[in-house]
Amino acid sequence: MTIHPGHFVAIVGGACAGSEAAFQLAQRGIYVAVFDQQALPHGKIEDGLPKWHVKLRDKEENKINEKLSHPNIFYVPKTRMGRDIDFQQFVEKWGFSAVLMACGAWRDRPLPVDGIDAYHGDGFYYQNYFVDWFNHYHEPSYNRHQCEIHDNAIVIGGGLASIDVVKILMLESTARALKKLGHDVDVLSLEHKGIPHKLNELGVKWEDLGINGCTLYYRRRDIDMPLAPLPDNPEKQEKAFSVRQRILKNAQEKYLFNFEDRCKPVDKIIENDRIAGLVFRKTEVANGRVSDIPGSDFSVRSPLVISSIGSIPECIHGVPASGELFAIKDRDTGQMSGYDHVFALGNAVTGRGNIRESALHAQQVAIHVMDEYLFWKDSDFEKVQQEGWDTLSTLPAKRVLSVAQIEQLIERITKYQQRIGYDNDYPKWVEKNRPVRLESLLESE
Repeated sequence: MTIHPGHFVAIVGGACAGSEAAFQLAQRGIYVAVFDQQALPHGKIEDGLPKWHVKLRDKEENKINEKLSHPNIFYVPKTRMGRDIDFQQFVEKWGFSAVLMACGAWRDRPLPVDGIDAYHGDGFYYQNYFVDWFNHYHEPSYNRHQCEIHDNAIVIGGGLASIDVVKILMLESTARALKKLGHDVDVLSLEHKGIPHKLNELGVKWEDLGINGCTLYYRRRDIDMPLAPLPDNPEKQEKAFSVRQRILKNAQEKYLFNFEDRCKPVDKIIENDRIAGLVFRKTEVANGRVSDIPGSDFSVRSPLVISSIGSIPECIHGVPASGELFAIKDRDTGQMSGYDHVFALGNAVTGRGNIRESALHAQQVAIHVMDEYLFWKDSDFEKVQQEGWDTLSTLPAKRVLSVAQIEQLIERITKYQQRIGYDNDYPKWVEKNRPVRLESLLESE
């Protein structure tokens, strides 16, 4: 690679948002270093999207891989900001033109039950931990998490992610009960057909399984569940409420879980140093506000509780924070408080696990950084392509780095790549580190 003077941008996180921003920058002649904490930069497409979404997962991961294969992009795997690299040194001393934080939302929002986090792994899990286990436990070399499955589990949530959690519980419970009856059924086919349809095929009645099913508890009404967008137009809201109820009803009919609305957890039940259930309080919803109903507390005993009430960015020492989130000066541009050249994008800002929204926000921030911060527009790139990079000196101030500065950054990046055995051949690295797929194991049986 022949190095030319120009800009060099660092991106922390290489999934939907990070790869989109990296590609936008690289296409305009900017060097990009993408640091990701995992071996592969697929983020929640790999670890948060349940493994039955085979086609969607493969499509989105292929998009990420295609973007990060651009020759201007240097990928640095297995490198975690705050653990392997000090954030403040990184943004203040390394010398990048700009730093983009696309590190997603990997931390579960804490369940507001005093002291419950002390029992994580003992009858209590958070969603991200649980779904990671579900997605990968079939892999021969998987050793990150171990989770139990119990009937009568409690799930706290209300969004689409919590529907995924109750589905996992019901699919796993059903597959295990069927195995005891001599039927070997995989969760992929069970999810695709639905539990009643599969039982009918096998000539098995639901009652034969001896399963009660898990229960999803939500603090608001079923019509408040964010399962479908709610328009601003009041006339269209009634239709949206009906759509939300229909999505919930269809999921219940297909996967046989239970649902209770207007209940919130207020305390835990402990037995033998494990979670053994929760104490709930009934609520009422008026004018969009949730209120407790005094004297309405009731106990629900259960061997397993899973919290699925949303995800937030992980705390990184030195990164400005505002409550649970990064401190963002401007959501549209992603500029972070306290730094002129640090920007956040994707789920770390939107707080939503929407693939399209994340990519669009990344594109918006990347274009802003190029046009308004680096002052490096399409027309500038076209000029140096036509007339050569030597013409940079004739352009107005562009905050460009010299060849020596860029080579120094590449040398530093290469040391981090070599530390974990990455030789900058991205396609080869993907093939080597792609997880074992359940569908592949099933095909080989």
